[in-house]
Amino acid sequence: MSKARDPLDPKGLIRESYRIEGITEGECRSIFLDWALSLPEGQETKPAIEAHLAQREGAFPDHPMTTVLRQGLDTVAKPRRRGGWRSRERD
Repeated sequence: MSKARDPLDPKGLIRESYRIEGITEGECRSIFLDWALSLPEGQETKPAIEAHLAQREGAFPDHPMTTVLRQGLDTVAKPRRRGGWRSRERD
């Protein structure tokens, strides 16, 4: 088995999440957040999520991490502003 480092999964978090038997969606969300925060500077999230789905979605369509990756892709595809002075109504 190759231990080559995946630039889209520098800590191996996504890979390992698929190996944990009985992992929950909540645990996958926590792993996803850690993964997203550990991406190299300048790496866009959407293409990285798409690459992970392309690698694993076919083999693990019902896995909680697949669900979380799909949700992450939906969230990245629909950015929205949350709060701040620019989103407040003005008189």
